[in-house]
Amino acid sequence: MMKRQLKNIIMIAMMMFIFGTSLLIAQSKLTIATVNNPHMITMQKYTSEFEKQNPNIKIEWVTLEEGILRQRVTTDIATKGGQFDIMTIGFYEVPIWSRKGWLKKLKLPASYDVNDLLPTIRGGASYKRELYAVPFYGESSMIMYRKDIFDKNNIILRDNPTWGEIYDIAGKLDDRGNGFYGICLRGKPGWGDNMAILTTMVNAFGGRWFDENWKPEINSPAWNHAISFYVDLMNKYGPPGATANSFNENLTLLSEGKCAMWIDATIAASLITDKRRSKFASKFAFAQAPVAVTDKGANWLWSWMLAIPSSSKKSAAAEKFLAWATSKDYIKLIGSKEGWGTVPTGTRKSTYANANFKKAASFASAEIKAINSADPITGTLYPKKYVGVQFAAIPEFQSIGILTGQQIASALAGKVSVEKALETAQKGADRIMRKAKYYK
Repeated sequence: MMKRQLKNIIMIAMMMFIFGTSLLIAQSKLTIATVNNPHMITMQKYTSEFEKQNPNIKIEWVTLEEGILRQRVTTDIATKGGQFDIMTIGFYEVPIWSRKGWLKKLKLPASYDVNDLLPTIRGGASYKRELYAVPFYGESSMIMYRKDIFDKNNIILRDNPTWGEIYDIAGKLDDRGNGFYGICLRGKPGWGDNMAILTTMVNAFGGRWFDENWKPEINSPAWNHAISFYVDLMNKYGPPGATANSFNENLTLLSEGKCAMWIDATIAASLITDKRRSKFASKFAFAQAPVAVTDKGANWLWSWMLAIPSSSKKSAAAEKFLAWATSKDYIKLIGSKEGWGTVPTGTRKSTYANANFKKAASFASAEIKAINSADPITGTLYPKKYVGVQFAAIPEFQSIGILTGQQIASALAGKVSVEKALETAQKGADRIMRKAKYYK
């Protein structure tokens, strides 16, 4: 009898242990929403390294195209849906969501070395000088071009060319009959898609999103000049079907040798110079983003960051992952496994001081120059109230940016005139700002 009772007790204890362990693992599963950019895909590849160090934490990835990611995480956090424990967000979301109490303030260990973060990037990850996100990679924008083709045609690109010079060079190098285009730029509609490059163009041409009384200026002469220039440039010297192209599509075009130059995120340089990804990895050179009537706001400032929504019940485990994925050690891991020219950049001073990185990354000096020169506070020819270079950090901007991007994509596709597109966007923006009571 005693043996039978003892046996039953042991069996019950074992079952409790098994089910308890299963429950512990389930409670420690982190669901992460992220963008489908190559550096993020690489992070997923090395998730097992984190799980080895933290056996009670399991990672589940939800990988989405940029526009869809923004919709999903915005909806989830605004409704307190609790679908995600970690979200990939950017400079636009951090100040707005932190102010609303939607993000958890981070408490990272001293070993994380917050002071190693680049000041401009750390500032964008903070609210009231407290970190609410950590940068996975940071970026500005710059020109990436095929130096071999420029040399062959005796073309020298200045480090700070004008958009007029870019137009002329694109015309000289365009060979669309053979599937080679003078320039690749984003055309896919979205506030973080075509409007990223277009806002920097508008800035360079002397425009801004809003005046000092928060009234939209989308139908201003500067906007009309910039967007008319863009539509003409792309229709003459850009690839067909450009309204379907954003970062990833243009990355593919450049890597396959179909574009003479591309003006986009500095982070792309680490991808196009990777021999495993690009057929012309050794052929690229880099220059600062084009200017026009001003150099203010000619190059953007952005960072894809990891943050924890307040709705997450697993913030301690989530913080462990954030600290790992954006640490010096993670950068060293990628450098040793994938090559130092492919590490996520634009976040830490120590990366740019690393001899291995400087030797491997031909783009390093151009990239850090662009990041350091971007100014989200005074990045327009005329004064502005909003923070942001290629966006305005107000809740209403997301709707306005999407609307404007859609209208300009229609103009690029020849469905409406530039004037009509901008007038429609202006009316929509005015309606949104009036409803939000920025003015009557």
